[in-house]
Amino acid sequence: MTTVARVVLDSPLPQLDRLFDYRVPSELEDDCVPGVRVKVPLRTGARMSDAYVVEVVSEGDWPGELSQVEEVLSPAPVLAPEIWTLARAVADRAAGVASDVLRLAVPTRQVRAEKAWLARDTAWSPPSVEPVPVTGYADGVLEALLAAHGRAAVDAVPHPVDLGSAEEPVWVPGWAATLAQAASHVVAREQSAVLAVPDFRDVADLERALLAVLPTERVVRFDAKQTNGQRAKALLQARTHAVVAIGNRTAVFAPATELGLIAMWDDGDASFVEPRAPYVHTRDVALVRTAQSAAALLFLAHARSTDVQRLVELHWLQEVAPYRVPTPKVIPTAQQASAEGFAAQARIPSTAWRAAREASQHGPVLVQVANPGFGTGLVCADCGERAHCRVCGGPLGTPHRNATPQCRFCGALAVGFRCPTCGGGKLKPVGQGAQRTADELGRAFPGTRIVVADGSRPLDEVPARPAVVVATRGAEPSVPGGYACVLLLDGERLLAREGLRVQEDVLRFWTNAAAKGAPGAEVYLVGIGGRLATAMATWRLDVPAHDELADRRELHFPPAVRVATLTGTDEAVTAAVEALGDATAGPVLGPVPVEGDAVPGTVRAIVRFPYAHGAEVAATLKAEVIRRSSARRVLPGGNRRRAAPSLRVRLDDAEPFTEV
Repeated sequence: MTTVARVVLDSPLPQLDRLFDYRVPSELEDDCVPGVRVKVPLRTGARMSDAYVVEVVSEGDWPGELSQVEEVLSPAPVLAPEIWTLARAVADRAAGVASDVLRLAVPTRQVRAEKAWLARDTAWSPPSVEPVPVTGYADGVLEALLAAHGRAAVDAVPHPVDLGSAEEPVWVPGWAATLAQAASHVVAREQSAVLAVPDFRDVADLERALLAVLPTERVVRFDAKQTNGQRAKALLQARTHAVVAIGNRTAVFAPATELGLIAMWDDGDASFVEPRAPYVHTRDVALVRTAQSAAALLFLAHARSTDVQRLVELHWLQEVAPYRVPTPKVIPTAQQASAEGFAAQARIPSTAWRAAREASQHGPVLVQVANPGFGTGLVCADCGERAHCRVCGGPLGTPHRNATPQCRFCGALAVGFRCPTCGGGKLKPVGQGAQRTADELGRAFPGTRIVVADGSRPLDEVPARPAVVVATRGAEPSVPGGYACVLLLDGERLLAREGLRVQEDVLRFWTNAAAKGAPGAEVYLVGIGGRLATAMATWRLDVPAHDELADRRELHFPPAVRVATLTGTDEAVTAAVEALGDATAGPVLGPVPVEGDAVPGTVRAIVRFPYAHGAEVAATLKAEVIRRSSARRVLPGGNRRRAAPSLRVRLDDAEPFTEV
């Protein structure tokens, strides 16, 4: 009887995105099992390709002679069956290639990690776990939802929570405490949990919360800061026993024994958009995996995304809100002139300045600003013309008051700058970044320690001592027990950007910063009025999401519908649009020329379609990509060579709607 291995090739070519049959020689039958890495010949014996074994059968579908597996690279099964099923479904949903998804899920081979896993003590088992009650919500509501494998949009507890003891406190964000307590119930049943968060600060907060309620052996990290060896070790450990896998967007691909929970914190964060093909959003992967595994699903946020709001309004997600938990005391404040000169320069109204000055005597005060650096830009001191880099044309800026101006894009120093308009050689800053705000607050708060936190000076935590912390959005450090007061500046500047998700992004920035305050701390929202200010003041953050989604439905914009971006030659894009036929919703946007594309004459069209037509649209567009990728062109002399791809497809692409 012939043993046949069905493998998926490690190739990005869409025409090779299927399973191939190879005969397994007798000497490899013991090691050639589903999940292992192998080498197989491709077309000729001299050309080898890496592959993963998906299944082993007694007979293949091909009636002729099969090529044989050349080598089993390692007997460690690194590709779990459920991860292959997930990768296949995600690729099909995004009109992509399964091997591209597997590159996100499985790190490159690490011999040392595989040998250590193969030599492990299989009789060892991790410590048992006692479930911890989920605090902040009505008694038993989340526990019952987890037991029933339910799905929910959960409003996070909006203040820090202590998971330690009186002798050794462990302060974590409210959302991290909720996820850790929920995970303890899942692991106590010897099931695994997968928890995805946006960035390294969130991973650190969540890990600290988990280690307060779970043994170390039950927590496994999957994040961008790990080496390939650490990721490989974590992957194999997750296949051994029930664990909580945490990390950023790749964590959702972590293998799991008896998956019981998938959860995401702040799914609207742009960090969850995968920048590599097939460009899937972590939220979409979580939805696909939930459907395949029947695990419980939780989306935690302070201000939920319109995507989650859509699922709530379809009654696919249950709404869960904190019960008898104090919400931040948000005070919308007009951008009025302050009685204190230095505070006025720092854009702080008198009421907010007085509250912050009093709070700074007892603990740290958080001031959130829009931009890092000293100013938002530089202009000629003589004519006011905006200053640009002589190398790439990008805007010039300064990280602090006396720094040499440099380009924000390429980093080139603007030494000896001369204005091309008037010839002037002096520059002056415009706008106020984090450093300039910190300088002015240092004068407004004499004798108070000033701390700056931004992308170039990241801080995870500051002590609970009097200080003023000036931070850009998303870079706010944590404080044990929370900030004594929070000031949210530059709201008008944040809302002035053009883009489809500006409002929900700004709400996330504000609410995530406000939730870092201690229970009862005052939060001043400066210079903002209208429905956003009302939503913040009442902490009814579902209302803006509902209103925004209603507007998107009228305009046929995502997430009310799905979108596909088609980029390529005018002929290829037009043919792909015609192939879709009646599967679209609303008129096609474009084609329009793509500026800056490497191929001249490139155009882009945006196609909108209902969710019910997703499988049809993805299959049609992938067929078009394969057809054009397989085409050949005739060169002078009669030679035939494969043509460069003339069509690129990206489903659920947020880039055309972000900022113009």
